[in-house]
Amino acid sequence: MFDLILKNATLPDGRTGLDIACAHGRIAAVERDIAAEARVVIDAKGRLVSPPFVDPHFHMDATLSLGTPRMNVSGTLLEGIALWGELKPVQSVDDIIERALRYCDLAVSMGIGAIRSHVDVCDDALKGVEALLEVRKRVAPYLDLQLVAFPQDGVFRDPTAEANLLRALDMGVDVVGGIPHFERTMQDGAASVTRLCEIAAERGLMVDMHCDESDDPMSRHVETLAYETTRLGLQGRVTGSHLTSMHSMDNYYVSKLIPLMAEAGLHAIPNPLINIMLQGRHDTYPKRRGQTRVPELRAAGITVGFGSDCVMDPWYSLGRADMLDVASMGLHVGQMSSREDMAWCFEAVTTNSAKIMGLESYGLETGDAANMVLLQASDPIEAIRLRPARLAVIRAGEVIARTPETITALDLPDRPQRLDPADYAPVAKT
Repeated sequence: MFDLILKNATLPDGRTGLDIACAHGRIAAVERDIAAEARVVIDAKGRLVSPPFVDPHFHMDATLSLGTPRMNVSGTLLEGIALWGELKPVQSVDDIIERALRYCDLAVSMGIGAIRSHVDVCDDALKGVEALLEVRKRVAPYLDLQLVAFPQDGVFRDPTAEANLLRALDMGVDVVGGIPHFERTMQDGAASVTRLCEIAAERGLMVDMHCDESDDPMSRHVETLAYETTRLGLQGRVTGSHLTSMHSMDNYYVSKLIPLMAEAGLHAIPNPLINIMLQGRHDTYPKRRGQTRVPELRAAGITVGFGSDCVMDPWYSLGRADMLDVASMGLHVGQMSSREDMAWCFEAVTTNSAKIMGLESYGLETGDAANMVLLQASDPIEAIRLRPARLAVIRAGEVIARTPETITALDLPDRPQRLDPADYAPVAKT
């Protein structure tokens, strides 16, 4: 007997009418008309079953802190940074744990199965590190939480940042982070990339740096990141996050930069919601979009995953842990409107981000972990269009969250009494 069978599912790759059987926390079979018994049987009714959503870039130590100790009145990046500096001394370890656990509840309800969170180490008490290590342990049965040691104020700019970063790694933080564009000079920024990549190489860790998160077309830190990745043999283990300066660079330089990134095996994580909100603030019109060159990076073979970055914190007052909101914004801002491009945007919040995080046994094939989401939609493009209900969230073959169908009751003369948004999918797709 199986633990769970999902009947009549549609998979993201277009296969339809499949049953997914789960046993002992793994997918035991993916085939048509599985006749065996199971403790739980769910009829997917032809709807989309996806592997869990993955958020590869987040700041969980700050999430849900909106309004503490005050609001970001201007809504700008710089006021957000100043506000975070005010919050750090007054929040406790327990405050961070409580907020983070509440956010993880929300994330799970929205079908997120894995999060990579940066945690600020420019706090000599390392309250955020202590808190998120505890959260990682508590949520492990239902959510993969990967932590990045992030020197928010600059590893050289802050006098104790490097020592704190090394302490955080010794405590069990998974990934080396950095913020070279926030160092005092371009030279310090480049030197910080070198130092941090050397630390990762010495310890056998991955790297994920906030890189060139500015409108400055002369910012060059991702170039240095590519160089150090190759020099130190870190190919496939290094990610450049944000990369917003690339939206301002001239095409000639980018024609050199992107091949260097591809050669180094860099990954890229734009954060569509936050990038378009915070960048271009000094522009009048025309106003720059703020998102990096996603189609060009993708065309070069670089793995690109979309992150959410912030939810209700000093930098961003909105958000609801919905990676389909992130995918939709990335699609619109990147003008990725072909059918193939839109379907790829779904991959940017699932399989691509899972690859960037190095998640094992991720997917919907026999032998993969039995982690999946049943959506009230017919395919990945419709999922992005609708941002539908997560009808069932499954972890290790157990249902851990349910949401009722979104159905509207209509009371109109000579019209249907029941409206399902998923019924408005296109009839033919070419």
